[in-house]
Amino acid sequence: MPFHRFYTPHGLYTPEEKRAIAEAITQIYTRLPKFYVVVNFINIDDGDFFVGGEKNNNFLRILVHHYAYHTEDPAWKRAWMDKYEKAIEPWTKDKGLDWEVQISNADNVFWNQNGMAPPPFESEAFNLWKAENKAIPYSL
Repeated sequence: MPFHRFYTPHGLYTPEEKRAIAEAITQIYTRLPKFYVVVNFINIDDGDFFVGGEKNNNFLRILVHHYAYHTEDPAWKRAWMDKYEKAIEPWTKDKGLDWEVQISNADNVFWNQNGMAPPPFESEAFNLWKAENKAIPYSL
């Protein structure tokens, strides 16, 4: 599962913008079931966001945890970051914000969905999850 947390100054995005961001992010995960992609917006109150010790209401922090798929290939990782930045550009660069993105690859052994360990990436059971776009029990 890619889990995206957007730490935003209060009121930075409208409900429509949040939906558009979530849709844009979901669209870049073409190899995953859509239900894997989770986007969460966390509003930071005015006066509670500081960068370099200074109050900053023009800063966005994005934390992403990847569980479903990992690679150690630096070129692939850099290409993924470029793809991600392009997907969010209308709500970061085009909005005149300062922003930071951090993507972490988490150990998928410590990940369940609906109480189940998800099937291995691109396995037969995984492809069934993707086709049906919902978590269903499978057997190893």
